[in-house]
Amino acid sequence: MEPKKQALNKKSSSSTRARSIQSLDSDLLCKIFSLVDPFDLARCSTVCKFWHNVINTSNILKVLYYKQQHGSMHHSNLSARPETSLQKHLESLAMEQHKLSLQKGFVSVDQWKGHAAGVEQCRMKMGLILTGVGDKVMRIWSSESYKCLEEYPVPDKFPLVDFDFDESKIVGLIGTRICIWRRHGGRSIFPSREGTFTNGLCMRYIDPEAVVGCEDGTVRVFDMYSRNCSRIIRTRAGSVMCLALTDQLILGGSSLGSITVASLSSGDCVASLKATYSTGSIWSLCFNPRSHLVFSGSSAGYSHCWDLRTMRPLWEKRVSPNVVYSLQHQANDTSVLIVGGIDGVLRTLDQNTGEILASYVLHEGNRATSSENRYGVIERKKAIRLSEDTLIDSVPKNMRPPISCLAVGMKKVVTTHSGKLIRMWRFNK
Repeated sequence: MEPKKQALNKKSSSSTRARSIQSLDSDLLCKIFSLVDPFDLARCSTVCKFWHNVINTSNILKVLYYKQQHGSMHHSNLSARPETSLQKHLESLAMEQHKLSLQKGFVSVDQWKGHAAGVEQCRMKMGLILTGVGDKVMRIWSSESYKCLEEYPVPDKFPLVDFDFDESKIVGLIGTRICIWRRHGGRSIFPSREGTFTNGLCMRYIDPEAVVGCEDGTVRVFDMYSRNCSRIIRTRAGSVMCLALTDQLILGGSSLGSITVASLSSGDCVASLKATYSTGSIWSLCFNPRSHLVFSGSSAGYSHCWDLRTMRPLWEKRVSPNVVYSLQHQANDTSVLIVGGIDGVLRTLDQNTGEILASYVLHEGNRATSSENRYGVIERKKAIRLSEDTLIDSVPKNMRPPISCLAVGMKKVVTTHSGKLIRMWRFNK
């Protein structure tokens, strides 16, 4: 019977491979991809190397592209065109659809209670959402099904302050130390070093370094492999409330309203960015490597923008009546900035001018449950777009609970609310 079982298993395995999309040759895939709109085609090109190569080297798809760009074009002329043109065209179309969806699209909101004692932070990447801060556990969710995929307990003795993650690990700021959770392994805490830092307020991580902003006005850089504090940067500008990192620089937002720019390699302070008119602490920071622009949100409800190449301010706008807790943009997008804060309104801004393009709150009517997970009901609702002359105080507070943190993906935004809620805002055509 054993040989028969092996034969059956082998046959079943061959049958599975035959039914797999991986078994399709490139010509057949090209014909399938030619029926897909440019936005989804751009997404398909990031699924795997095989699909990426098929899409970016396909003459069928190039013909469609050049017909769209230049009208009818003879097939023999295609080889003279650089392959990157198609890739750039697909990316620009995807970004344009992303921008239009965030401005004018229909918005659905899925929400669920993902934590028992509140949730204040979120990160989103690689189709995953990481949430935590508020109770003693971090959770990773699927951004499509909202299924909880992994859980990571926080040591009882320490409060979780901030975190980030990549493919292999989660790095967290707990109390006065750094902790590493292996995605599929154990947990390790950096050894206690007397006086290393006290009252860490924020953390950012780019392998191999974790950077911590502290209440005493210092920024401390930790090497993830030697587990030592390699540099201490003294900003002399109040407590460091938020951080952003580039390949070469550290940006630290101060409780006194300025942003310190320091070298990541040497720790030397190279510039200080200051608002022209507004006052208030800097609560949130993000950096766009495509445009070299730095964005910040303040406790006075202002959003600011500087060009990091010139260290000069580009615009400064009051976008909210009070604190802007979080702001972010899609990784490759140079057009739209998403901001959220204590007033609970999700706003889209033009990155280049600061103009408010749209403002959204949840519509409490027409409640419908879409599914359940082990943490409760996942409710699907609609969002409504506020008119420009809407007074925020006229919108009921139950429609706009404070947004403690947000993260931006392609045509979607995830938000956390300290009252236990996690929300996924999906912007459709």
